[in-house]
Amino acid sequence: MSSPISVTTPEHNKIALTTYKILFIISICHLLNDTLQAVVPAMFPILEKEMGLTFTQLGVIAAVLNIVSSLFQPVIGWFSDKKPRPYALPLGLACSLLGMLMLALIPRYSWIIFSVALVGMGSAVFHPEGSRVAHLAAGSKKGLAQSIYQVGGNSGQALAPLITALILVPFGQFGAIWFTFAAALAVLLLTYIAKWYRNELHVRVMTKKKAAIGSANLSKTVWIALILTMFILLARSLYIVCMTNYYSFYIIKTYHFSITTSQAYLFAFLISGAVGTFFGGPLGDRFGKKNVILYSLLGSAPFTILLPYVGPISCFVLILLIGFIMMTSFSVSVVYAQDLVPSKIGTMSGLTVGFIFGLGAIGSVLFGNLADLIGITKTISIVGFLPILGVLGFFLPSEKKLAEIHK
Repeated sequence: MSSPISVTTPEHNKIALTTYKILFIISICHLLNDTLQAVVPAMFPILEKEMGLTFTQLGVIAAVLNIVSSLFQPVIGWFSDKKPRPYALPLGLACSLLGMLMLALIPRYSWIIFSVALVGMGSAVFHPEGSRVAHLAAGSKKGLAQSIYQVGGNSGQALAPLITALILVPFGQFGAIWFTFAAALAVLLLTYIAKWYRNELHVRVMTKKKAAIGSANLSKTVWIALILTMFILLARSLYIVCMTNYYSFYIIKTYHFSITTSQAYLFAFLISGAVGTFFGGPLGDRFGKKNVILYSLLGSAPFTILLPYVGPISCFVLILLIGFIMMTSFSVSVVYAQDLVPSKIGTMSGLTVGFIFGLGAIGSVLFGNLADLIGITKTISIVGFLPILGVLGFFLPSEKKLAEIHK
């Protein structure tokens, strides 16, 4: 029996092509969006110093940002799976622009909460729709496309320490005003993306209808795999959130470093994670997505456990290894989840990137409380055991098994 996939049509040829121009532009927009988000935790040492905020208050700010930006993502993804809205992309970043402007100009705790909520809402709109754009532009290279898209975001997050050292330390809270220009550039680029996105959607109508057939009920195997994937990604998210929000305080206390030096260490951790994100897609294509998800956490566990007990030089080496190894699964996990439920691209992106990081934000508040109670050193030591949960990856179905499920 011949398969309809074997029939070559103009639409099929268009879908099979990888549109690198769009992938690179959406990756740049991802970098700009996540740079805006990165400004908030980057400001923590500044806010603590200028406003006298506690770890718990900083944790609340982080929670508001991440809950809005992350927990809303699967909801927006679910709606966009039903009816994609291309021009929501520039409108979302316009919301972030307003939030960044308020963050720079209003030095009151309650207004900071509101401004980061605006930044978070813009990010919540961007991520599921941006992931869909990457999926549309991927052609047959889904793993590579997600790596290009996601490395932009991870690079933006990695800029946080440089933002602190080069802009926020000399200019204080008002230094955030410079990032309104980044938001404005993102709005312009996303307006161009939205035009391409809108014109591209009609090509996918039949593909979407085919994917929707038989997708109403997920099998037990898919449900179990999805739940296990969420637990694994939650462990990774909790560790990353703790490192991003509190590790600079640990370095300052333990090694008596300045804020600028501590941010250099954090930058090394985050930029190595961005590199790991980029290589994760090809590694997943070569060795299997399940294997990359499994070993990215288990492979980093010995280093995360050892990290609090080494000197400053060894610490720098370890954080490079941890960042690279742990984040190889970032783009791979998004594609794996989309393979689990191929009819829900936006929803799966929202779950794996948004919802999980939102839960990590709740963990940020808990880590802040824990640091206030037992100290930042013990908190970092405890969090180092989280990657052991990567062992759950042994129970995930392989790509071959998923192919059989979706036949």
